Amino acid sequence: MKRIALLTSGGDCPGLNPCIRSVVRTALANGIEIIGIHRGWRGLIDNEMEHMDARSVAGIVNLGGTVLRSSRCPEFREPEAREKAASNLLERGIEGLVVIGGDGSLNGASKLARQTNLPLIGIPKTIDNDVGGTDYALGFDTAVNTAVEAIDKIRDTATSHERLFLVEVMGRNRGFLALQVALACGAEGVLLPEVPTDITALCAQLERCREAGKVSSIVVVAEGDDAGNAYEIAQKISDQSDYDPRVSVLGYIQRGGAPSAADRVQGGLFGKTAVDALLSGESSKLVASRNGQVTLVELEVAWKETRELPEDLLELARILAS
Repeated sequence: MKRIALLTSGGDCPGLNPCIRSVVRTALANGIEIIGIHRGWRGLIDNEMEHMDARSVAGIVNLGGTVLRSSRCPEFREPEAREKAASNLLERGIEGLVVIGGDGSLNGASKLARQTNLPLIGIPKTIDNDVGGTDYALGFDTAVNTAVEAIDKIRDTATSHERLFLVEVMGRNRGFLALQVALACGAEGVLLPEVPTDITALCAQLERCREAGKVSSIVVVAEGDDAGNAYEIAQKISDQSDYDPRVSVLGYIQRGGAPSAADRVQGGLFGKTAVDALLSGESSKLVASRNGQVTLVELEVAWKETRELPEDLLELARILAS
């Protein structure tokens, strides 16, 4: 194998640039040419590519986002679009592809690999941490820390004014981010898509906290909660109690910022493992973190396997919120 390519697809997150840096420099260390594809699948279809060298990734390990840029590309679901992408790869003499993406992007990568027989390795990234087959996806640790830092500041206001705050975090329809954030910031409650929300029970829990002497409360709400968004839940709490909740939606702030040390190191490990896998003849595999070890699993588990929230963390959240 003499030439490989790399792209980032889907939503951005911290940790992408450290991973890009690792892929590029690992390839170069093995005498392999590396091509960067701009704007994900869209850039591959439009043939937006450039050669990369060690200087191309200098000074990016501490940067959020992706220097290769990214995009959403629903068109890639169509065989004709993938055929165009494959033609561009063939024209450039590219013999292997590394795709850094979430479950949707990795599904597209798998379809491309089947359609073209191109050796391909996927790397999981998403602040939602819901990619199947791996305990960890790039961006999660930084997003948790960003949300916790914001909530620590909100707690100051909540305490000063003796208020209840509902803080909505991202995660689509999964609660990994909300659960970790709630535990780390000492929240009095956490609402998760995987656990049915009982507003009456939540109000009773908040009242017990108030009777115990707490002058403020924080409830972390996952954006995909079955009871609605944070504003709708705040209204339901007001209807059933004497609370007058305030709402803060953290939004896209969670996807930006400098990657944490954990995401920088994990990005480096994931990137090197992906290149090593291509050079050893692997294809249609996902770089995964399992039980603290970086390994390879079948690519299709990225979207076929549904990860469950850790029961020990759910139990811990129940105990610590009391």
